Amino acid sequence: MKPGLEIGAVGELRTTVTASQVIHLGATNPVGAVVFSTPSMIDLMEHAAREALAPFLDEGEESVGATVQVEHMAATPIGAEVRAVARVTSMNRKLVDFDIQAFDAVEQIGRGLHTRAIIQTDRFSGRLAEKTARLPAGVALPMSLQPNSESLELLSTLLVETHGAVVTVTLNRPQKLNAVNAQMTTEWERLNCWLAGHPEYRVVIVTGAGDAFCAGDDVPEVGTLGVDEATKLSLRQAQMYLAWERLPQVFVAAVNGVAYGAGCVMACACDFRIAAHSARFGMPEILLGWPPGYGIAQLTALIGKARSLEMCLLGESITAQTAGKYGLAHDVIPLGRVIQAARDLCAKLLTLPAEAMRETKRLVHQDEGTQPKIAHLADTAGYIRCLQLPDAREGISAFTEKRPAKFG
Repeated sequence: MKPGLEIGAVGELRTTVTASQVIHLGATNPVGAVVFSTPSMIDLMEHAAREALAPFLDEGEESVGATVQVEHMAATPIGAEVRAVARVTSMNRKLVDFDIQAFDAVEQIGRGLHTRAIIQTDRFSGRLAEKTARLPAGVALPMSLQPNSESLELLSTLLVETHGAVVTVTLNRPQKLNAVNAQMTTEWERLNCWLAGHPEYRVVIVTGAGDAFCAGDDVPEVGTLGVDEATKLSLRQAQMYLAWERLPQVFVAAVNGVAYGAGCVMACACDFRIAAHSARFGMPEILLGWPPGYGIAQLTALIGKARSLEMCLLGESITAQTAGKYGLAHDVIPLGRVIQAARDLCAKLLTLPAEAMRETKRLVHQDEGTQPKIAHLADTAGYIRCLQLPDAREGISAFTEKRPAKFG
């Protein structure tokens, strides 16, 4: 640590209580209370302590919570402002103790004690990676967004171009209609970390090489995967798309052709969707013998339950014009103008205040609630169960042999 940290140093943070920070009391009672939850109060207190330490950390250091003892003294309603204060009370080598308190506009609502440990991020990340590798398949692992502020390594399934504050990412497997495989998943994970480390880029355009946006997952590759491999890959892909909500950039899908399965999910994961007249959207997984492994909650949030059921149960695609009526596409224009339309939207976004735009995006995704963020766990479980059944084997064979499937 850097010198200068003294007993009495203070960190302070404020928040306005949102729907994601409350607990519903008396859920079966129509007059049940909705109040700021204890875990959310502790989270704010811990971050206030972290704020106090931040100016004194050397490069490569971070602070993590070690112990916490808290008394939640009073309730606070949704919409109220809460202030957390953390004051240094003692220091012992790599441990720093805090007195922590929380207040709303009326009274003190919490108090307690907290200890933070100073760690080396490279060692910590190494130990975490070793543990992650030992976890069983099916464990939900949120994608690490370790910012990479260095130059981006050369990718092959993704073409990345920068122009001013705009990054254009082109899915680059045109011979496979830009189907998502394990390699593309790994390259997206790397690109996400690079974007996290380069907030100076404010907008990302996602489009496809050739005649397709993205035709879905690479079905022949799926057929070669064991259960553990398929589970881990499905969870990684879900976290890959969910990471776009947490990145500072606004994502714009320039849908230049078919967006089926993973392609439709990819478009839904973007903040804006501009589609060519010739584009089509679909969730055809059921025609292969399994449900979507991710994206049902996101699709349903955009177009509603009835239309989501229609797309997912029938497996039939919809036109770009229908997608526009459903609210899935923001704009539908001639094919030759899709990229330019995306660039025009980027130009408009770049006239807006950067920090306010990032905060607005964060709040919209936060106010959506937690259910869409964890729905992929159930999606993957259903997908993996069906993937082991005879219908899935028939679906993969039929796809590979380019014939209609004959399900039992």
